[in-house]
Amino acid sequence: MMIMARGTKVERNSVSNQDHEIKYEANKLDVKPGKIKDAKESAGNQRKAIEKKVK
Repeated sequence: MMIMARGTKVERNSVSNQDHEIKYEANKLDVKPGKIKDAKESAGNQRKAIEKKVK
């Protein structure tokens, strides 16, 4: 287990259905949030799978 300093930001491996996470991923990949939602439906919650699907 990796121990981190308090307050350290970590990008998790999965993307939840919360609006702020979908917007963050959309901004990061420079696409519309709807495209992230579509990719989540077909590829699942894993961040790498979503990024691969969107690109």
